[in-house]
Amino acid sequence: MENNIVIIKYNAGNIRSVDFALRRLGISAEVTGDPDKIRAASKVIFPGVGEASSTMAHLRRQGLDIVILNLTQPVLGICLGMQLMCKYSEEGETDCLGIFDTGVLKFTKGKVPHMGWNALEGLSGGLFEKVNEGTYVYYVHSFFVPENPHTIASSFYSTRFSAAMQHDNFFATQFHPEKSGSYGELILKNFISL
Repeated sequence: MENNIVIIKYNAGNIRSVDFALRRLGISAEVTGDPDKIRAASKVIFPGVGEASSTMAHLRRQGLDIVILNLTQPVLGICLGMQLMCKYSEEGETDCLGIFDTGVLKFTKGKVPHMGWNALEGLSGGLFEKVNEGTYVYYVHSFFVPENPHTIASSFYSTRFSAAMQHDNFFATQFHPEKSGSYGELILKNFISL
């Protein structure tokens, strides 16, 4: 099937930077909140920078929560997108999508938000094809997902946390691949190639 990439448009920041990162790779994507276009895509990217409770409320108002839950093609959540794919977030005491059966916790140690480059460890799965252990990726976040059975990569900042997760066709990264240089671009390419 020809790649038909959709980036979900909703009330979150960072959507355009993901689009620009894909364009640098020669990959065109459509930014849309149209449920039919999202369902018809071959790959779906669910990025985000923002606050969990207001964003979940927006997704529910638009019916996008149900759309996302029922997608069967590869889906990549990024940063807030990953957190919203979890069951629950301490940010705003928010019930989320529940794709990953785990909660999102607030950092209680270290400078918050955590901003900067951290190493990836324990890499597994196709998302990390040709990505080396110890590769540095870029983070900006105040909340984290503890390591759990869905974890396919970890990082450390005051505690070990899930850098990336996978469950069935759903993939997610806490870091920003679109801001993580050549290895981040490779991870985006790997997702598109799944």
